[in-house]
Amino acid sequence: MTDSHTAGPFIAAIDQGTTSSRCIVFDRDGRIVSVDQKEHAQIFPKPGWVEHDAAEIWTNVQEVVSGALAKAGISTADVKALGITNQRETTLLWDKATGEPVHNAIVWQDTRTDALCKELGRNVGQDRFRRETGLPLASYFAGPKIRWMLDNVEGLRERAERGEILFGTMDSWVIWNLTGGPNGGVHVTDVTNASRTLLMNLHTLDWDERILSSMDIPAAVLPEIRSSAEVYGTAKGALEGVPVASALGDQQAALFGQTCFSTGEAKSTYGTGTFLLLNTGHQPVNSYNGLLTTVGYRIGDDQPVYALEGSIAVTGSLVQWMRDQMGLINSAAEIETLASSVEDNGGAYFVPAFSGLFAPYWRSDARGVIAGLTRYVTKAHIARAVLEATAWQTREIVDAMNKDSGVELTALKVDGGMTSNNLLMQTIADVLDAPVVRPMVAETTCLGAAYAAGLAVGFWQDTDELRANWRRAAEWTPRMDAAERDREYKLWLKAVERTMGWIEEEH
Repeated sequence: MTDSHTAGPFIAAIDQGTTSSRCIVFDRDGRIVSVDQKEHAQIFPKPGWVEHDAAEIWTNVQEVVSGALAKAGISTADVKALGITNQRETTLLWDKATGEPVHNAIVWQDTRTDALCKELGRNVGQDRFRRETGLPLASYFAGPKIRWMLDNVEGLRERAERGEILFGTMDSWVIWNLTGGPNGGVHVTDVTNASRTLLMNLHTLDWDERILSSMDIPAAVLPEIRSSAEVYGTAKGALEGVPVASALGDQQAALFGQTCFSTGEAKSTYGTGTFLLLNTGHQPVNSYNGLLTTVGYRIGDDQPVYALEGSIAVTGSLVQWMRDQMGLINSAAEIETLASSVEDNGGAYFVPAFSGLFAPYWRSDARGVIAGLTRYVTKAHIARAVLEATAWQTREIVDAMNKDSGVELTALKVDGGMTSNNLLMQTIADVLDAPVVRPMVAETTCLGAAYAAGLAVGFWQDTDELRANWRRAAEWTPRMDAAERDREYKLWLKAVERTMGWIEEEH
């Protein structure tokens, strides 16, 4: 509900996420005026396959935008710009003339392209395209998913080569539909999303022709790569006339929303999985320690800002697993109470390599392990080991970033659902030996998209003005003894070793 404090104008942001789509309306102070959210179906056709219905997602996006405006009691005239942030790497191909998806979207978590990635690696393996793209050749990224659809959907390759088919990650799909769809929709993506396809050259910020031909993907399907903060077009329909003015992959949007505008500033988003991004300035830093080199953001014609990224596959989803599959807790919040009922982990370490290990190992042959079990261990100890798993995985990524960039982490800005767990936040500060800081607005992903869109239309003047908006809500400082930290880390790393090589290579 609007009151005198939230007189317009406003910026709206759409977050097209993995499990739901939402729209948040922000005021000039970067405060939330209203939120609307709607979940979409998760489709699992086979083990390891994950899909979304893109038409359902577009319907939901339209509903949450109308919902958020209605809840705020405002009209489109009050909305100065619209920003987009999205689940990254999720891949869609659709018919340019009708707007019909040719197949369900293949979600970032989907592993059906594992064998294709091995084949594409030839004799070089995972690093074949790393120099150009900053990425390992893995099923996670969009390029191999495009190739899979071209190979497996009847007649699709021919249509793609004739220019009848468009590819997009979810930002492109939403922007194309917002700006008119089959009737003049703008086919663009931004540098952050493009940098997750395995097809963009990090140095030129353009599609890499050599990689396109290696992967056998026709250039005709690709969107135009633009900056993260500029007006791509104006909306039609319910948002008639509102400038669509930003796009950022969700993790980069959180980096932006956390105002990590200087080299060495980092944020970690604790959700289903966890993503830690470190701003490395105007130079891409190659990783030799299992991290991804990615574009952090680019504002209009300014120089791009690069980041190192470490991703952890399983953090919040481990708590869900404890609740849904194991029945050891009834709600996610209960894990903190249970874990706090004991002093330590009782000697147990839980490495949740449910879908292999992500950074810094990238081992798809690993599976989850609980190590160090004795009769002494209770479910409370295991609950504590679950929280420690998130902290130690964060530590491993921070160590890798330090090795790659030579940049010491001074403080970690955190966001995401798990930051409401105080014991977890304290544990992270302890194992990093660095302060952990949570901002007032926890919705940093949407906020980042709003900030970028606002900059594009002059709603905010510059990044200094955005920095002044950032307010601290809570801070945790380390209080663990150094000797204990080292001892526990050693045991954690020992447990990680036990997860590897569980799945035998299938030929």
